[in-house]
Amino acid sequence: MKMDRALFALQRLTALILAPLVLIHLGLIIYAVRGGLTADDILGRTEGNWWWIGFYGVFVMAAAIHGPIGVRNVLIEWGRLNRRTASQLSVGLAALLAALGLRAVAGVGGLI
Repeated sequence: MKMDRALFALQRLTALILAPLVLIHLGLIIYAVRGGLTADDILGRTEGNWWWIGFYGVFVMAAAIHGPIGVRNVLIEWGRLNRRTASQLSVGLAALLAALGLRAVAGVGGLI
């Protein structure tokens, strides 16, 4: 149960981080679409820009932590999995999301 309290707090902390990042991200999408920017235009602006790499790196890591905590709870409450199995699956999901997300950030940032 102590773990559940810590995960609850961690999920709320990542929500606090994600909320403004999601709003900024949505604003950027609207700006790009209305401005008629192409994928090449966007990549040209993000390549090698450490501010964007950092922004989206934090975004990815917060999401990779936040989402699997919620999935763990669903697996326990609705899937009737025991806490250990649900935790293991959630850790695997978090690792997968972090790896794929950081690879995408590196690609958009021109690091790979």
